[in-house]
Amino acid sequence: MKRDFYEVLGVQKGATKDEIKKAYRKMALKYHPDHNPGDKEAEEKFKEAAEAYSVLSDDDKRAKYDRFGHAGLEGGAGFGGGGFGGGGMNMDDIFSAFGDIFGGHGGFSGFGGFDGGGRPQQNKGRNLRLKVKLTLEEAAKGTSKRFSIKKQVNCEHCHGSGSADSKTETCPHCGGSGVVTKIVNSLFGRMQTQAPCPHCNGEGKIIKNKCPHCGGEGVVQGQETIDVSIPAGVDNGMVVNVPGKGDAGRRNGLPGDIQVYIEVEPHKDFVREEQNLIYNLLLDFPTAALGGTVEIPTLDGKARIKIEPGTQPGKVMRLRGKGMPAVSGYGYGYGDLIVHISIYVPETLNKEEKDLVEKMQQKDSFKPTTSIKEKIFRRFKSLFD
Repeated sequence: MKRDFYEVLGVQKGATKDEIKKAYRKMALKYHPDHNPGDKEAEEKFKEAAEAYSVLSDDDKRAKYDRFGHAGLEGGAGFGGGGFGGGGMNMDDIFSAFGDIFGGHGGFSGFGGFDGGGRPQQNKGRNLRLKVKLTLEEAAKGTSKRFSIKKQVNCEHCHGSGSADSKTETCPHCGGSGVVTKIVNSLFGRMQTQAPCPHCNGEGKIIKNKCPHCGGEGVVQGQETIDVSIPAGVDNGMVVNVPGKGDAGRRNGLPGDIQVYIEVEPHKDFVREEQNLIYNLLLDFPTAALGGTVEIPTLDGKARIKIEPGTQPGKVMRLRGKGMPAVSGYGYGYGDLIVHISIYVPETLNKEEKDLVEKMQQKDSFKPTTSIKEKIFRRFKSLFD
């Protein structure tokens, strides 16, 4: 039985298109076959998320689904009549249909040697993955990182063609189309299918005199130094795609991309919560009781905040716009710096200090009232709501 599409993407039924798109992108990145090679369960979740997005991103399909559920989509859900299940949907179809989410194929490697129209297609170089660690300050302001990468580069002797004399012949087996057609028997009867030509690997041409330096591949092992621009506001798990800087494609094919995975190191002062930063301000008792002005750190220096007399532990103050900037497409403006106030209680006291505290203990003003107890309890309870 199919799961609810909103449940699949982890969004509410009233979610906006942007929220649905963002949720799908997150799921697709997590379960993409490039990230989970050989993991059939991840592949199924990727397909499930893609099918859910195909329905919920389409106003007509979503309206039918909201009214009638999966039954309202029979014969029209997903891509084409059969959705993903009985219609023979494969990974190529999904990547082709959802290219707009990632820009082309979203920086992931190509699957197959020919396009949906049966035309010869250039070889696609392999995508490369890097991981970069950033400080919170670097993530807030954006930065540039330089990498020296071992990768496949075009053979300089044949200029990437793979041919010693730059001569090729039309493949006699596929007539230059790059595909061969065959008839297969299925549950639906005899069906005609297309597959890459095994003689020319879907390229439609054959090299007779291979380059001796690259063995006809057109690529050799090499090295390149690249600079990667990291935008401001990135967070853990985000990926910066660098198009065209991955492995060179065989025989002057399309180059792959480089995907840079972001890891932001923990900060000594702040806890990050999306665009907001949380800071724990530990006040001494006299300042909490009498009030005053204290200095706290921010990402770009210091800030002074006013403490009201009688400030209680658990109070929260908010400095607008002092958090993290939004990454383009993930939010707007800047988050806030949220200051959570704690009160320091001395762990040891000398005799004079102990006598002073005992005298204060006898005063009614140092005993919490019922209203104060209720106020602090409500604040405590809100942490678990």
